[in-house]
Amino acid sequence: MNFELSVSNIINIMFISAGIGVCGLSLIHVSSGMHIREEAKKYFQVFFSLIIIYICMHLTRMMMDGRTELGVYTGIRVITFIEFLVSGFMIYLLSLLILYIAKPGKFGVTINRVLFIILLIHTVALLISQFTNFYYYFDEMNSYHRSRGYAMSNIMHILMLCQNIFLILKYRDKFNKKLASALWFYMIAPLIAIILQLISAKIQFIILATVVAAVYLYFVIVRIQMERYESQQKETTRLDTELSMATRIQAETLPNIFPPFPERDDFEIYATMNPAKEVGGDFYDFFLIDDTHLGLVMADVSGKGIPAALFMMVSKILVQNYAMMGLSPKEVLESVNKQICANNPEEMFVTVWYGCLDLMTGKLTAANAGHEYPVFKKPGESFELIKDKHGLVVGGMDGVKYKEYELQMDSGAKIFLYTDGVPEATNAENELFGTERMVKALRIMENDRPEDILGVVNAAVVDFVKEAPQFDDLTMMCVEYIGPKEANDNKESE
Repeated sequence: MNFELSVSNIINIMFISAGIGVCGLSLIHVSSGMHIREEAKKYFQVFFSLIIIYICMHLTRMMMDGRTELGVYTGIRVITFIEFLVSGFMIYLLSLLILYIAKPGKFGVTINRVLFIILLIHTVALLISQFTNFYYYFDEMNSYHRSRGYAMSNIMHILMLCQNIFLILKYRDKFNKKLASALWFYMIAPLIAIILQLISAKIQFIILATVVAAVYLYFVIVRIQMERYESQQKETTRLDTELSMATRIQAETLPNIFPPFPERDDFEIYATMNPAKEVGGDFYDFFLIDDTHLGLVMADVSGKGIPAALFMMVSKILVQNYAMMGLSPKEVLESVNKQICANNPEEMFVTVWYGCLDLMTGKLTAANAGHEYPVFKKPGESFELIKDKHGLVVGGMDGVKYKEYELQMDSGAKIFLYTDGVPEATNAENELFGTERMVKALRIMENDRPEDILGVVNAAVVDFVKEAPQFDDLTMMCVEYIGPKEANDNKESE
């Protein structure tokens, strides 16, 4: 007996061809999906592959039905077994998807085990049916026939569908409305198809229902993920805009117009800050306390990003406010530390070097709260690292006392202040730039203006790091003391 092109078979071939084509295109779409989550991509790759296998097995069985050639006897039985087995795995995959979305807590593992046991029983029952012909059988012409127990072959599907319905109803708040409707359609469509097949056994409504429901479910999930992706992109754009604004605000809070005091000729100053992120935790500051005293600040807040930037703003304001009250450097750091420790739930801290330069005498009084050593250059000499007296970081512990020290800056003397982003700049070989290279770079143009000196140091760091990413803020400040014009004139006349 050969395959007959009856009306029912033509309809079935149309259903099968359309199913294979649609599932194949969907599988290609899944594999090329750029904005589909990886777990969803893998799930639907397996899902559509199973559907294609199921349809192909069904088509092959139809083509082999009623043929008596060599090998058909075994082949048609193996193919039918695979067809029934794959249909079980398809409903099992759907159940896993619903279980994953529902997230029923501690019951999830139990439900998953129950589903797996049902799948195992279904597989064993199919194997037994091969010898008992309980679900289906083939006559001597290898023609497929349903047995008295055919309806029992759908027991697994019905049990899993009941479990799925229970999960969707109980945990409906966790299901997107569009996704819930697609899942309901996927579960109801095959049931309707099974009923129709009981009425008209020759037309394979189940294939049409399975393909349409699966493709609809897939594209609903893809659409949901695309909407989430678009929402995330909008949120990312919004955050980028806010970070750019925060960067501008932070840059504007630091002195960034040079020369800052064009009417003054008794000192020259230049500073730069390159944050590792959009906003950083480093900061520098300088301000005239009065006509004869210049406040200098270099600081580094723990952490990076927005939290560090906010803490930096508070620290900067506190340091300047206490300095403007005329307090000594040690008193400024002690007052700021007390204020920060009084309300610091996140336990952040900041290293601070603060100095007050007497513009009449050149005496620099400074205190160091855990910050990097300054680099000092006397007139006619080279830059040298000054290992000053360190105190505990500001915000580390309440009641800390700090010590002051003095440096005499004669006309032409320079001081270089920086954060740890300079010596700790790292290249691709994980090698640190280090203070030795930093001091060597400072000496290259040590007799030039502060702006030129910082340019050389920055270029040296960039050349050392090359393509390696910047992990820390890069902040530097250089001050050259010139002194009062009258005093310089007297020195020249002498």
